[in-house]
Amino acid sequence: MTEWVGRTAVEIAAAVREKRAEPRAVVAEHLERIARLDGRIGAFRAVRAQAALAEADEVAARADRDRLPLAGVPVAVKDNLAVRGESTLVGSAATPAAPADADHVTVARLRAAGAVVVGLTNVPELCVFGTTEGVHGTARNPWDTSRTAGGSSGGSAAAVAAGMVPIALGNDGMGSLRIPAANCGLVTVKPGHGVVPAGIGDGDWFGMSENGPLATTVADARLMLSVLAGTEAAGPEPGPTAESAVGPEAEAEAEAGPGALRIAVSVRSPLAGVRVSGPYVAAAREAAGVLARAGWQVRRADPPYPLTLGVTSLAHWTAGTAVDARSLDPRLLARRTRVHAALGRRFLNGVRGGTAREELRRRLEPFFAEYDVLLTPALARRSPKSAPWHERGWLRNVLANTNYSPLTPPWNLTGWPAMAVPLGMLPSGAPAAVQLVGLPGTEARLLRVAEQLEALRPWRRTAPLG
Repeated sequence: MTEWVGRTAVEIAAAVREKRAEPRAVVAEHLERIARLDGRIGAFRAVRAQAALAEADEVAARADRDRLPLAGVPVAVKDNLAVRGESTLVGSAATPAAPADADHVTVARLRAAGAVVVGLTNVPELCVFGTTEGVHGTARNPWDTSRTAGGSSGGSAAAVAAGMVPIALGNDGMGSLRIPAANCGLVTVKPGHGVVPAGIGDGDWFGMSENGPLATTVADARLMLSVLAGTEAAGPEPGPTAESAVGPEAEAEAEAGPGALRIAVSVRSPLAGVRVSGPYVAAAREAAGVLARAGWQVRRADPPYPLTLGVTSLAHWTAGTAVDARSLDPRLLARRTRVHAALGRRFLNGVRGGTAREELRRRLEPFFAEYDVLLTPALARRSPKSAPWHERGWLRNVLANTNYSPLTPPWNLTGWPAMAVPLGMLPSGAPAAVQLVGLPGTEARLLRVAEQLEALRPWRRTAPLG
């Protein structure tokens, strides 16, 4: 019997379109793997076994089956995006449990493209922190289950890294796609503002939060991004459409070759006092060497991060939580969330009326006039131990998050696209990763650089769980 677990979304969709595979069989294999493995991974808050099988049958019967970009592909959805008929709990005991009467627009786009939602994935309460644990479960890193998968899209990343689904939907407000992707050896794209519909919580954390894909290959990430952006034409050839959807410069750059792109490499932490550890510095330098030997223009250069970046990040991070928590019973929130929201209320007026984000963009734009892509480590160190962080104090959580992920928040504040790409290994045997950043509209450019890294330094796509 053909096994579909471990195949890419591109492979599965092609087989289903061509009737070499039936959606029910594909989904059933993935559901079996979820049932077998998720007890030790904790990726899912809810599994939609019977509903998913029924929806797989609907895909099989669709008249446009042969034109669906994600035909029969099992997908997991982060539990802060509405899935019709399911509750959206956002990792909290304080959120209402009533089922959603409609899909979030990104979920609707995935389903329209033929994907089958197999479940909703665990998140930290209100998706605040960079570790995933709480009243609904703990998401562990499939490469090292003693460590957190990261957050806040930790459950989605764990599900993909464990081979329980080939792709998953998550979102990123301060690094919540890139952090767990880097921990779990995945590819992700935080698109620039406006590329993919947001609608995350109450106000998208002032427009900083973006929905995006988690995948094991660049091709899968590109395909899913194009579907989420609403630019994937119905048909079996996603590549050109996906590239044109996220950056008109792609064709000209492809003709010019790699030397046309100028890549800056920086291993400096944006936050004063936070050091990037050796393995992540080594990953960035290795990536730089790979690209330089392939003919890209690679130079060492540090962006002019302002000294106030830490305060700006904290203000926006906490204020976003204050908005999301304002209609909830604080007695039902974890202490770390209550403190985070209380601090955020003090920052709300300044964040709403402030100019810090625009000033940050103006400060960084000249750097990106000189360089087309910024390459950095994705993280500063490996993820924290998997532990009941939701029961620990606010300051301890904030320090843990800041010390291991200082490199992601600047690009939410600017609203510019950024990726995490696996590269190299940590001493523990878990994956290391790098981050790619560009100006608005350069998603295709970043995907192209990531594709080059994948071709020259291929990674193991899923954790060795058996």
